[in-house]
Amino acid sequence: MDLLNVIKAAGIIGAGGAGFPTHAKLTSKAEYILLNGAECEPLLRVDQQLLEQFPDRIIKGLEAAGKTIEARKAVIGIKGKHKAAIAVLRQRIAALGLSGYVEIMELRDFYPAGDEQVLVYELTQRIVPEAAIPLKVGCVVINAETALNISCAMEGSPVTETYLTIAGDIPCPVTVKVPVGTAIREVIRQCGVTNIEDYAVIDGGPMMGPVMKDIDGYVTKKSKGYILLKKEHFLIRKKSVGVEQARVIGRTACEQCRMCTDLCPRYLLGHNIQPHKVMRALSYNLEDLKEQQIAQLCCECNACELFSCPANLHPKSVNILYKKKLAEKGLKYQPSQLEPVTRSAREYRLIPSKRLIAKIGLTAFDRPAPLTQIVFQPPQVRIALSQHIGAPAIAVVTVGEQVKAGQVIGKIPDGSLGAAVHSSFDGTVVEQSGNSIVIKVGSYV
Repeated sequence: MDLLNVIKAAGIIGAGGAGFPTHAKLTSKAEYILLNGAECEPLLRVDQQLLEQFPDRIIKGLEAAGKTIEARKAVIGIKGKHKAAIAVLRQRIAALGLSGYVEIMELRDFYPAGDEQVLVYELTQRIVPEAAIPLKVGCVVINAETALNISCAMEGSPVTETYLTIAGDIPCPVTVKVPVGTAIREVIRQCGVTNIEDYAVIDGGPMMGPVMKDIDGYVTKKSKGYILLKKEHFLIRKKSVGVEQARVIGRTACEQCRMCTDLCPRYLLGHNIQPHKVMRALSYNLEDLKEQQIAQLCCECNACELFSCPANLHPKSVNILYKKKLAEKGLKYQPSQLEPVTRSAREYRLIPSKRLIAKIGLTAFDRPAPLTQIVFQPPQVRIALSQHIGAPAIAVVTVGEQVKAGQVIGKIPDGSLGAAVHSSFDGTVVEQSGNSIVIKVGSYV
C-alpha cells in the first residue's frame, strides 16, 4: 500500500491544530513518531476518549505512519491521569504484538504539555531549536484523531467527520462525532443548548481558541470543540479585548515583573522568547523592530496572558502586534546558533492544569464530556475549500451535480501544498463559491 497517496487521497490533516496536510508531514524520515495525546486545553475531552475507545485503529495508524517515515520508535504521550485509556492501550499494544515498537510515556498534568515542542522534550529530552520544527531533532508529531483517520483511510474511508467537545457553562457537556460542514449553531442546539444567544462561544480550547464573533459558521476537519460561557464571564471579557486596546493598556500598566517570561513554556525550553521585553518596547515606544524579533518565537499558548501576568495585561496580544509589524517590514528572527538548554528553574515553573483551570474561572465546568452518539442530519452542509495550511482546494463539482458521501469535491492544486476535500453527505450541490461548496443533503433534495 502506498500510504502517502492513501493519506493524500483521504484529505487527512492535523486534527485540532493548524491543519497541516499529513501526507506532506510524512514525506521526511525521522527517528521518532510521536502521538500527541496530551490534550492539555481545559475542558476538551476528544483525544483521551478516542484513545480508550478506538485503541486498535489508533495504534495501527500510528504504526503505519511510523513505518512510512522509517521511525525506529513510536511513542504515545498521554497524561498519567488517564489511567483507563493507558490500561487499554498497553493491553492492545501487547495483543497486537507491537510492544517492541510502540511505547506509552505518561505525561505530567501541566499546561501546555500538548505544545508540540514541549511534547518533544517531555518524550525524548530533545529540544527543538528556535524557529524550527520537531523534524529538526528527528521527530514527527501527529495527534490521536489524525492516527485514527490514517487507519480509516487504510480501510478506504476519507475524512468527512470530526470529533469535538461541547462544554462550558451548560448542563450536559458531551463529545460527539460531527459531519464536516454542519452548522455550528445546529451542533450546539442538538447537544442540548437551546438558549444559544445567552452565551459567547470559544472556537476550540479556552486558552488558545478565539471568541467567535458570531456562531453562524460551519464545522471543519480541524474543529476540536466549542466552549460556551456566559457573556459576562471573566474569560470571555478577557479574550474580547482587541489588540489595539491591549496595546493601550500595556503601555500604561506593565510593571516589568518578568512573570510572563519566567513562566513562558518556550522560554523555559531555552528559547529567547521574552514577552516582558516586548512589553517594555511597547511602554517606551521603541521603534527598533530588530530588537523585537523575539516576538516571532511566541507560540500563542496564552499562558502569559491568562495565567502569569499579575496585572491582568495582554503580553500575547502585544507579541501578535509586533509579529504583524515585523511581517509588514519583512523582518525575520535569526535563530541562535547555540544549542538550546532548558532553564534550570523549568521543573519548578510548570503550570499545573488544576491551578490554570481555577485561574481562568472554569473549575465549576471541569466535568466529563462523554462520547455520545448523536445523529446529525442537517438540511445542508457548507464545506470549506480551505480547512488546512496551504493552498485552498479547487472545486471539482458544479451546481446541480449529485454527489455521494465520501466523494472528492475539492482537489489539491497541482504542485501545491494542500488537502483534498470530500462531501460528508449524499446530496446535490446548490452553491459553489470561491471558498466553499454548499450541498443540499439527500433527503431534502
